[in-house]
Amino acid sequence: MPDAFSTRVLDIATGSSETVFDLTQECAAFLREVSRGRDGLLNVFVPHATAGVAIIETGAGSDDDLLAALHTLLPADDRWQHRHGSPGHGRDHVLPALVPPHATLPVIGGELKLGTWQSVCLVDTNRDNARRQVRLSFLG
Repeated sequence: MPDAFSTRVLDIATGSSETVFDLTQECAAFLREVSRGRDGLLNVFVPHATAGVAIIETGAGSDDDLLAALHTLLPADDRWQHRHGSPGHGRDHVLPALVPPHATLPVIGGELKLGTWQSVCLVDTNRDNARRQVRLSFLG
């Protein structure tokens, strides 16, 4: 099947603050361009050792709750063996074990099929890296 696989790299400015960045619209736009109404899978991958991809509700406080929970689980203090970068940066390297750097999502009729309140989000706690790449890949 021709064009069964398409990929694109997004360049996302995350700034110098911890963030949960909603990628849902970028994912939908990518699928409109490449899916041709086909069923398949969308893979979202962050090629960084200090970021992850989460499927969560945004805009109602859940994104802030996620960052607060990560602060509780992974405090930004001097306990970490990995010590380069800003204080507590070692926690950023543990983040992908809890928030994986990828998600594979269903595409039906060319559209991303998420639950009612679900969004695709980049989770970035690394304040030392103001730009991130996200690779979107459609197989269908």
